[in-house]
Amino acid sequence: MLETLLEPLQYSFMQRSLIVAIVVGIICAVVGSYLMVQRLALLGDAISHSVLPGLAIAYLMGANIFVGAFVAGIISTIFINLIRTRSNIKEDTAMGIVFSAFFALGITLITTIQKDTKIDLNHFLFGNILGVTAADVRDTLIIAFIVISVVVLLYKELLFYTFDKLGAQAVGLPVNLLDLGLMMLIGLTIVASLKAVGVILVLSLLITPAATAYLLVERLHQVMFLGVAIAVTASIAGMYLSYFYNLPSGPAIVLVTSGIFILAFLFSPGQGVFTHPPSNSGQIAILKELKGLILANRR
Repeated sequence: MLETLLEPLQYSFMQRSLIVAIVVGIICAVVGSYLMVQRLALLGDAISHSVLPGLAIAYLMGANIFVGAFVAGIISTIFINLIRTRSNIKEDTAMGIVFSAFFALGITLITTIQKDTKIDLNHFLFGNILGVTAADVRDTLIIAFIVISVVVLLYKELLFYTFDKLGAQAVGLPVNLLDLGLMMLIGLTIVASLKAVGVILVLSLLITPAATAYLLVERLHQVMFLGVAIAVTASIAGMYLSYFYNLPSGPAIVLVTSGIFILAFLFSPGQGVFTHPPSNSGQIAILKELKGLILANRR
């Protein structure tokens, strides 16, 4: 058994991949906790799709793709806030407009690059964690250090801002700066996750571990710690499944994460479908409405 567990670690590419998977799992669970509590999952989706043109432009310029992705994510956030504040369009609509436009631009740029250079850039979309280099590991660790440091230093402020934005503003906290800081943390986390799971699947790694923890515990710091444990476990399990069963690594990690969520959803002591069944009042109301519609149609 021990030999089986140690077998993948004899390869340097698996060592690098596991380090990146674990680090990404940690920061995704921490930042994802704020996203879930504030009901900003769509924002994470918007930023993750919006980084694609930044990746493509950075690749064309020969620059660091992490920098290009981060800049594109921040620009998309600025556009979302601009549309939301300067018009009557709601925030979710602004997100949909911006991320679809940026994503389309990114796909167009990548297609053009591949047509001219014959290089496969689809790993931007679906991840390529087995291809991470030592430089990628270094960049991921730097991003993780920045993210965790900011969360630790500003934990109380972010906690107050997360649960009571108006109250935080009333006591003099710089809510606009906190809002921008949180957006930057989301952007950095998404950039760090691109090699692991790609643009398409990064939202699952951001939201699912925190949502799973939320089914089991109540306080934010508990959600963070349990979410980190879930994300790290899923990352390691996904990498081993990928190695032994020849599966794509990013999707394998996401599938394990989703499987853990399903178990919590079904068997959570406080909110599980099987362990804590809801009252039948909602079902009875639906049946009454259906009965009323049927009777109305007969008349």
